[in-house]
Amino acid sequence: MANIVENIKRLKKEKNAIILAHYYQIPEIQDIADYVGDSLNLAQKAKETKERLILFCGVHFMGETAKILNPEKKVIIPDKEAGCSLADSCQYDEFKSFKEKYPNHIVISYVNCSAKIKTLSDIICTSGNALQIVNSIPKDKKIIFAPDKNLGGYINRVTGRDMVLYHGTCEVHEQLTAEYTLKMKKEYPNAVLIAHPECNDAVLKLADYIGSTKGMIEFVKKSDKKQFLVATESGILHKLQNDNPDKEFLVVTNSESCACNDCRYMKLNTMEKVLNSLEKETYEIKLDAETIVKARKPIEKMLEISKNLGIIK
Repeated sequence: MANIVENIKRLKKEKNAIILAHYYQIPEIQDIADYVGDSLNLAQKAKETKERLILFCGVHFMGETAKILNPEKKVIIPDKEAGCSLADSCQYDEFKSFKEKYPNHIVISYVNCSAKIKTLSDIICTSGNALQIVNSIPKDKKIIFAPDKNLGGYINRVTGRDMVLYHGTCEVHEQLTAEYTLKMKKEYPNAVLIAHPECNDAVLKLADYIGSTKGMIEFVKKSDKKQFLVATESGILHKLQNDNPDKEFLVVTNSESCACNDCRYMKLNTMEKVLNSLEKETYEIKLDAETIVKARKPIEKMLEISKNLGIIK
């Protein structure tokens, strides 16, 4: 492993490359990355980067977002099969037909969608700013929220809005059940349950805190509690444990046979694949110019609103 790490560092310098990684990546990739973050922070970092080559350790739509914000740069991902169940649940033709049923609606799309879906959107959001993005829209404006029905449903409940929700879900969060979550809460009565809003409503109703990946990280850091049940992808534990060595974290799973709640796509990326990706500059994210122009507008709108609201600097 030491050889791989050294070669990655060498190639980064030689090729003027930056490695961006999501919190759901394996610990070794998080440790080698130049920047680790959630979707909102990674989108901002991708826009600001000065390096020639961007190696995005996440899933395909994240690489697309980086390419949309940096059309002149080369963006690569370690594994071309690293997709996203949520993005896959919202296909272009189906969503286009869905959108046409609701004329005069603003389309707010969660960043976990393809570049093509972004071209059909007015504003992009992440779990870290979705609530504020929706609240920035006048209440008399009708909204379609896509593709995650769980995140959209959570926002509807918190804001009192009546957004039209597309029917997409993330398989990692959707599989978590209230039954097993409640079982873990009873087993660990002193633990605080933190949950990502991609979880279904039944699980969210049991949570002590609901927030984005970064939101959960910040909540735990400020909390004086010592034990936490974590209802999201297992990769977040690396950051949580590094920041809070005196605290205990238990991943909420869907059965006693599971010790983790991994995204099968996020975990396709390995250190060997990162090295191979840098060496061969594969696999490149390619988007046509028209898609980039159309998809960039709602992402830029998100970043503009986030900056105006003080969510990002």
